Amino acid sequence: MMYSQTASLRSAADQGLQKLIEGNQRFKRGEARFSTVCKETLADLAKGQQPFATILGCSDSRVPPELIFDANFGELFIVRVAGNVISPEVMGSLQYAGAHLRTPLFVVLGHEGCGAVKAALEHKLARREHLSRIQNLVDCIVPGLKEIDSQLSEQQQLSKAVEANVRWSIHQILETTEGQNATKAGARLAGAIYEITSAHVRFLT
Repeated sequence: MMYSQTASLRSAADQGLQKLIEGNQRFKRGEARFSTVCKETLADLAKGQQPFATILGCSDSRVPPELIFDANFGELFIVRVAGNVISPEVMGSLQYAGAHLRTPLFVVLGHEGCGAVKAALEHKLARREHLSRIQNLVDCIVPGLKEIDSQLSEQQQLSKAVEANVRWSIHQILETTEGQNATKAGARLAGAIYEITSAHVRFLT
């Protein structure tokens, strides 16, 4: 029975990932549905939600997950915080998505040119201090940037740091008992980068 449930959850996660990929392809082609929601749909959503994916993304106004994945109301459970950082509050939201909403797919979504990651690089490489609350965000990101080569160009540094930060968030999730139990049960955790200039979402391997 456990194997069957695990296989079913993995299948649902794979299907969810494919839906995100296809939605982003529609968005890039300018064929996004962006459908209006009728009263009947709202009435159904009032009864409860069954999102097929949970997205941990950045607060950046240029990166709205519902639009770039061409998703409708009720399809995505979204947690947004600058730099897609991990905190107790974020982990609580992710735990809720797993335990109560049973989403089979979790995606950590970074984006090119992330300001929070740039601030973390400035602190790491030039010891620049930021305003206290921003520094709290920076301190969450810096540990994941150990491998960034200071000899690279600023653009290359930021590009590599954005990806490193996504992987760092994934690492932190997988370090928790909840993350480990979820993946053992068949849930899928993926990292991705939204390329603002092309509107393409690149999933990490």
